[in-house]
Amino acid sequence: MPFKIVYGDITTMQVDAIVNAANSRLLQGGGVCGAIFRKAGPARLQEACDQAAPVATGHAAITPGFDLPAKYVIHAVGPIYRADQAELCRRQLASAYTESLKLADEHHCADIAFPLISSGIYGYPKAEAQAVAEDAIRTYLKQSDLMVYLVLYGGGR
Repeated sequence: MPFKIVYGDITTMQVDAIVNAANSRLLQGGGVCGAIFRKAGPARLQEACDQAAPVATGHAAITPGFDLPAKYVIHAVGPIYRADQAELCRRQLASAYTESLKLADEHHCADIAFPLISSGIYGYPKAEAQAVAEDAIRTYLKQSDLMVYLVLYGGGR
C-alpha cells in the first residue's frame, strides 16, 4: 500500500490509528503527545495508558482513541537521542515504527498516521529521524497492505 508524507495536525487525521510519540510510562507530555491527550480526552486516555504502561524503548502499546477521529492511539516509545549511541538509537527508533505498524495490522487497521517520533524533546535530529522513519515504514510495507501517513508538523520543508 502507499506511503505518504503530509503536513498538518495529526490529531485531525481521519485514519484508524494515530501514533503518539510517548514516554515509557505513557504519561501525558508536551508536544504531539500533549495535543493527542487534549483531543482524545486526557483523563480517559491517561487511565487507558496507566493500564498499558510501562512500555520499553522501541516498543508500543495501543489504546482507544476516545474523542479523536482515530479509533486507536498507538503509543510508540522512541529513544532519547545520544550521538555516542547513534546506532542503538537508530535501531530503537526503527523498532518503534515497526512495532506500531504490527499493532495496527493486529487490530485490523486500514490506515495509520505517525508523527516524527523522538524528534522533539527527545532530541533526535529531524532529518535523521525522518530517514529512519521512511526506511522502517517502507520495509514493513513490503509485507502489509496498510496505508501509512507520516505527518510532519507545520507548513512544509
